[in-house]
Amino acid sequence: MTPHTGQTGRNDALRAARLRVGWRTLEAAAAALSERGQQLLDDRQFTVSARTWRRWEGERPGWPAEETAIVLHDAFGRWPEDLGFTTPPGWIRPEHHEEADVRRRAFAGVTAAALVAGPIAPQHVDPALIGYFQTQLEGHYRADMFLGPHDLIGTVAAQYQLIDKLVRSAKGETRRGLLRVGAAYAALVGWLYQDAGDMDGASFWRGVTQEIAMRSRDPHLIGYSLVNQAQVRTDLGDGYAVIDLCEAALDDADRLVPKVRIMAMQQQAHGASLTGERRAVDQLLDDADRLLSQVDDDLPWGNACRRTPGYLEVQRATCYGRLGLGAEAGALWSQVLTVVPDTARRDLGVYMARQATAAATAQQPDQAVEIARTVATIAVETRSARMRRELATLERAMRPWQDAPVGRDLAEVLAPVTEGS
Repeated sequence: MTPHTGQTGRNDALRAARLRVGWRTLEAAAAALSERGQQLLDDRQFTVSARTWRRWEGERPGWPAEETAIVLHDAFGRWPEDLGFTTPPGWIRPEHHEEADVRRRAFAGVTAAALVAGPIAPQHVDPALIGYFQTQLEGHYRADMFLGPHDLIGTVAAQYQLIDKLVRSAKGETRRGLLRVGAAYAALVGWLYQDAGDMDGASFWRGVTQEIAMRSRDPHLIGYSLVNQAQVRTDLGDGYAVIDLCEAALDDADRLVPKVRIMAMQQQAHGASLTGERRAVDQLLDDADRLLSQVDDDLPWGNACRRTPGYLEVQRATCYGRLGLGAEAGALWSQVLTVVPDTARRDLGVYMARQATAAATAQQPDQAVEIARTVATIAVETRSARMRRELATLERAMRPWQDAPVGRDLAEVLAPVTEGS
């Protein structure tokens, strides 16, 4: 039963629990719960802001996200319904530590689609299947722009499982062709997990991609798989690892098609931005730009440099934002956003979130909040964890105004994203 919040219109139950464990301020409570969640869930992306906590201690806060409920229980020994949160219909308390079992089962599902125990009954494998899967792959790329990760992971992973089964029966060039297309499918599954915020799943599938690429003996795919690994390291904030992986991909650059070299260079630029090297960022992206007109291969994977309008300027703007160059990043985002099609809705949301952060960094908080209004709508629609991470970055950039009216406006704008995450 939800406890009475008293005559003050405040959530006294949560406040009392906070004070009981020694968290004297909202800032201390938010920081402590964030640290506890990162340890409990093994998720460095788990964060709770002081603004969110202030909303929780308001009148009848909505039910928190599942993982947040788990962390609150771990911190206080009580479920949110006993801490003043509005209980949703049909809520049943899970058993203690069931969350760990849920996470283990989820990761088991990730691996099950890739690691199917043999032996497999032999079957004839027609070479035409390679073209079939390549055509399907292009459709998945298009669907990803519309749907986001959650609705596609199961479909693409199941197709990878079928490809893996066929590889075990195929011979000669058919087998090599299926390995190549299988690596591309594994890379897409890894990306979908990464976009969904599941870094365990993303890292696992990036590893599968690299294994299949090595088995295919295709130097282009091997380079592509290293860039895939570097993308995960970028999201983890490990700039030196990003640089190491991209340099490894470029060790034999003359053997690689221009597309793979461009991908490695732009990802290395992200690594350089993480280590604070603006000159290297510009040099790498300028070098990549000189290769862009040479991209003419018919490989079905890694075509973002052809498919994404303003591809390299997107990377430059992102790197500038990471370097704290708000005005420079904002100017680039203004150019990029004029050419992004409405169909690329998830990418549009990510870019606009970065634009909003650039505005905040450039001391333009009102503009940041106006941009965030559109982003919040897209984030709720697509459920993209990548977009939520960008909005969390925006919240940090807006901390100087958190107690001002514009800061409260931002909290109101982002509330549906926080509650739906």
